[in-house]
Amino acid sequence: MTLFGLDSDEVRSAIERVEPPGAPGEVADTFARAAWSGIAEPGDGAAGFLVAAAGASAALTMLVERWSVPRICAALGSVGAMDDVDTQIEQALARWLPRANSRLTLQALSLAAACRATLLTPASELWPERLDELGPHAPLALWVRGRTDALPAMAHSIALVGARAATGYGEHVAIEAGSGLVGRGFAIVSGAAYGIDGMAHRAALASHGTTVAFLAGGVDRPYPSGHAVLIDRIIETGAVLSEMPCGGQPSKWRFLQRNRLIAAVSDATVVLEAGWRSGALNTAGHAAALGRPLGAVPGPITSAASAGCHRLIREYDAVCVTSVDEMVELAGGEPARPEPVPSERSSDEVRVLDALSVQTPRMPVDVAVRSGLPVDTVYSVLGMLELDDCVAEKPGGWVYSPRR
Repeated sequence: MTLFGLDSDEVRSAIERVEPPGAPGEVADTFARAAWSGIAEPGDGAAGFLVAAAGASAALTMLVERWSVPRICAALGSVGAMDDVDTQIEQALARWLPRANSRLTLQALSLAAACRATLLTPASELWPERLDELGPHAPLALWVRGRTDALPAMAHSIALVGARAATGYGEHVAIEAGSGLVGRGFAIVSGAAYGIDGMAHRAALASHGTTVAFLAGGVDRPYPSGHAVLIDRIIETGAVLSEMPCGGQPSKWRFLQRNRLIAAVSDATVVLEAGWRSGALNTAGHAAALGRPLGAVPGPITSAASAGCHRLIREYDAVCVTSVDEMVELAGGEPARPEPVPSERSSDEVRVLDALSVQTPRMPVDVAVRSGLPVDTVYSVLGMLELDDCVAEKPGGWVYSPRR
């Protein structure tokens, strides 16, 4: 028995090696989605429309059997909605057919198994449901390396993105944001790029938190290569994902499309540092289009590296965020309660504290001499300071006991 021109047992064996635990086991649909991830470019709305209307398996059959445009349109009938369907399908077939090779899908599945990658489809319990809000531009499948049990953490996550050419200021902000948000229970989502992305991932790892990276190429090809060690560390405790099959090359277009996934899975997106034309602004645009909260960290007005953040605040209604608490609030969480601020000391309290020693006990009369206050005033002030845990009475008198 054959499936998409291949031996069905061969297909089943290849799928079983990359399915996550508890996968529904619909081999034809899973293989078809794996194939579509290599046939259509990320974000291809025509592919999303066809797969949603006909089903992944039926849509792949149309390509493998070289159906004509009229036959495809007739099979679709009035399902779905896409302007000028026949023209759209005709143009899409010109893109898809050169890649419609079932053997190439088997190779991608073999590469995935070799690097212990997992294939997720929308039928999987681990599928990030927020991605479905991308509509026809949602990924048809996701390839994952790392801990699949880390994927649910994206349901409570914040995307931290920014410039590759980060300044010391930007890196400092990324470290503070990454470690602070992890401490507040958020997972960190980013793109594993140089600069801000890398620092955000590192801060999350250093704080023993969960971090997830989306790649523009296959998960078997760490990119940038200079971050291979970092990506391996993310795989150990978190996850690395891509909608490109294993072996897929990163490209400028795929980076831009990858950004929509980062924005879609997160509670909010925060741009930590970005130039006027930074790619991070693309992620911000996707977040705004999806109605996700968008924040930007301001920088020095003289810094070109922060011009993009200022642009987002001025022109795109991004919220100005300057602390982890404000980022949490942006994502719909509760900011931490501030530490109670000690009330300002009265002049008498200041004089009494100055007259006390931390180690040598002093009698109230001695304190009165040193402070220039009446003895009865010293007694009254010492009583108030004791209630505030600032002084303590010892056998030989009073000592200053600063709160730690």
